[in-house]
Amino acid sequence: MDGIISVLGVLTLVLEGISCQGVYAPPTVRIVHSGHTCNVEEERYSERVYTIREGETLELTCLVTGHPRPQIRWTKTAGSVSDRFQDSSVFNETLHIAKIQRHQGGRYYCKAENGLGSPAIKSIRVDVYYLDEPVVTVHQSIGEAKEQFYYERTVFLRCIANSNPPIRYSWYRGRDVLSQGSDKGVEIYEPFFTQLQGETKILKLKNLRPKDYANYSCIASIRNVCGIADRRVVFRLTNKTAPASIKLLVEDPIVVNPGQTVSLVCITTGGEPTPSLNWTLSSGSLPEKSLMKDGTLTLPAIASEDAGVYSCIASNNVGNPAKKSTTIIVRALKKGRFWITPDPYHNDDNIQIGREVKISCQVEATPPEELQFSWLKNGRALRSSERMVITQTDPDISPGTTNLDIIDLKFTDFGTYTCVASLRGGGIPEISIDVNISSPTVPPNLTVPRGKSPMAVREGETVELECLVSGKPKPIILWSRADKEAPMPDGSMQMESYDGVLRIVNVSREMSGSYRCQTSQYNGFNVKPREAVIELIVHYPPAVEPVWQEVRQGLGRPVAMNCRVLRAHPSRVLRYEWRLGSRLLHAGTFDSRDDTDYTIRSLVREGYGEYTCDIINEVGPGRCTFLVTGKAYPPEFYYDTYNPLWQNRPRVYGYKLQWTQMNPNAVDRIMAYRLGIRQTGQQRWWEQDIPVEGNIQKGELITHNLTELIRPEAYVVRLTPITRFGEGDSSTRVVTYSVPINPYLSEYLFTIPSSFYMYIETSRPRKEGDTARLLSPTFNVAPKNPHSITSPPAYCFSFYYHMYGKHIGTLNAFVKQKGQSTSDAGPVWSLSGNQGDRWRQAKISIHPTASFQVMFEGIRGPGIEGDIAIDDVTLEEGECPDPPSNPIRGAAAHSASSIWPLSVTLFFTVFIGLR
Repeated sequence: MDGIISVLGVLTLVLEGISCQGVYAPPTVRIVHSGHTCNVEEERYSERVYTIREGETLELTCLVTGHPRPQIRWTKTAGSVSDRFQDSSVFNETLHIAKIQRHQGGRYYCKAENGLGSPAIKSIRVDVYYLDEPVVTVHQSIGEAKEQFYYERTVFLRCIANSNPPIRYSWYRGRDVLSQGSDKGVEIYEPFFTQLQGETKILKLKNLRPKDYANYSCIASIRNVCGIADRRVVFRLTNKTAPASIKLLVEDPIVVNPGQTVSLVCITTGGEPTPSLNWTLSSGSLPEKSLMKDGTLTLPAIASEDAGVYSCIASNNVGNPAKKSTTIIVRALKKGRFWITPDPYHNDDNIQIGREVKISCQVEATPPEELQFSWLKNGRALRSSERMVITQTDPDISPGTTNLDIIDLKFTDFGTYTCVASLRGGGIPEISIDVNISSPTVPPNLTVPRGKSPMAVREGETVELECLVSGKPKPIILWSRADKEAPMPDGSMQMESYDGVLRIVNVSREMSGSYRCQTSQYNGFNVKPREAVIELIVHYPPAVEPVWQEVRQGLGRPVAMNCRVLRAHPSRVLRYEWRLGSRLLHAGTFDSRDDTDYTIRSLVREGYGEYTCDIINEVGPGRCTFLVTGKAYPPEFYYDTYNPLWQNRPRVYGYKLQWTQMNPNAVDRIMAYRLGIRQTGQQRWWEQDIPVEGNIQKGELITHNLTELIRPEAYVVRLTPITRFGEGDSSTRVVTYSVPINPYLSEYLFTIPSSFYMYIETSRPRKEGDTARLLSPTFNVAPKNPHSITSPPAYCFSFYYHMYGKHIGTLNAFVKQKGQSTSDAGPVWSLSGNQGDRWRQAKISIHPTASFQVMFEGIRGPGIEGDIAIDDVTLEEGECPDPPSNPIRGAAAHSASSIWPLSVTLFFTVFIGLR
């Protein structure tokens, strides 16, 4: 706790006055990469290409500048507008795709915008490299007879693989490489690409000879790019090589009842190599419950949706795959309907004695050829006669339909007629449809009850639209929208009702309009449909704007508020009420205007609060809400501070925190900022008020130095502006420790991968006393700066060394300042002799007074067992902390994770070779 208190005790506040817009700036953007890249190239026309192996992790980071902090968005396109994936846009600085797949290649865009100027956009093309296993297919051809005893037999071997980049193919017969012209009996075609098969390489064997029967290898290579190894496939060609042939041990078609188990048996009758068998369904994927074993496909408890064409496919990569199919038909009866047709020769919809009447019955049957009908009258079988004619409609005109024509209707013909539909195969329940013919049998009539149209209802309530239907039998009523092509409340275009009532729950204003009720021709009279229309009117309270608005204003200033009506039903007799909390401020009625205003001439402290404006019709109110507040807007952290972090003691660091104030003149003068700080991962905040003198201008950069931060901890920083009103809106950011970089060194900073290191070779022709030197670029010494770095500055020069062997010589480290010769610069560190089979670290504090270089010198010992190696050379501002008490590396190759924390690795160049 004391440590944190001391931090807050020495914080200072600096205002850097900047005219006009100050540090506000439009965004700039730059894309950098990490993850498992293979290569990043700068192509012509400044196109950046990022190459990555399929299955690796893609990481692209968008580095932005600009103030306020720009919002970042990643999007991707790949070849066509239809391939955009806007829904998958990433609002983050880093785009991370684990196990990237080939279809995720394409152009990735980083867009940054902060409301100033145009958005900044940069892109990079991601090229995903892959190589699939190649496949060899064989095709044979027999030429025409040239003489009675001679035939030409030719074989084509096709090697097919998908890849990026393009493949380089190689063919082998046994261990012998095959190339064009190496064998007169062999032709090799150039690769060609097909959309379906990918890239293909063809080997042609002409006039097959005994030696052509052999093992053929196709090697697909993309030249080890991204570390992708070559792929090899082997095909054995013999005099028995032949395409696959199969046989189905099932009938075609197979007609079954629901619930039965069906087994489809497929066997191979030929083919070398032995073919593989697979089953497919023409309508899509096989049913989930299906089981396949050794060419037999079993479908347990089959259902109607499992019906379709099933195909057995055999493939052995010789010739074309063999295919045999069978159709499974699942018996079914459904959707029984009937209709009554009065005498078509009379213009009358009623059934009358002495005239003709026809009863029709329809069902959907599978298979349709098994459908059979029978008729009953009052439960007794009815046979076709001269007056009772039973027919079945042509399947092409009206499938699954039977008709009973009653000629010259008599009183004795009245009764209940039953149509019975069944399938000849049995096993499926029959469908029976009863139709009553009697003197009360009359066509339908449709009316709307008095007072039921128009129907007025409030939004959110439940309404019932009713059409009275009479007639015998009563038909189904169909409901639809009459005024426009719009769906019904359930989302369909038409709804059915058996009682003539359409019930709508939770009515909305969009449901206003005309609704049509109409008789169905099914299950009733086959006459012109009857219909009626009902008007539905939905009342709703006024829709207003703004629904909610925040108004920030300082004391003594005017405030104007406006509430406007967008729509309402009914729109007449609108009145309004303005309130502050529950207190009525002003009320009235609308004349010709559609809005109302309320103005505060001079805001007082009691005037802060929530103002409401209710605009009211007979249904209810619509409300505008205004929150009048004196809260200051949040500060805007400045992320583009140049070299914000410094360090003058080993275990602590400082940070230059900068920000501007959003809309500083919108409210009263900001008197102070409340600074909160806590370590990440902890809950407790430490706070301090920082006073502000004078008025803050728009774009004015405010600086606050945080000191005594514990290295390498990160901190959450919170800033809250304070006015006479009280606390304003807060902003938070994270301050993270990273190595403070001397700006005079930055152009030379690189990283050496941990798998490489520098060493001197002591084998012959080297001899004792030979010297090798490694010299860095020249670095300028930083002038005295506000970060409390001493002058002359101190640097920690560190490196790892490995000196193992009985003939080890000497390793020296120098600091060569400007104007010094190599011979004048004495070593700042030196070590000789065998130090054991381990990596050790050296650290030296240096204090250069002029531009300088660091240099290593290795001197050969008396024999060949004396190699000296160095690695992980770093230069860090500040004095060196205490070195490790014992070596931290073993004899094995060391890891980059062991680099001294937060150091900067420098790339050295060889200056003088061994001599």
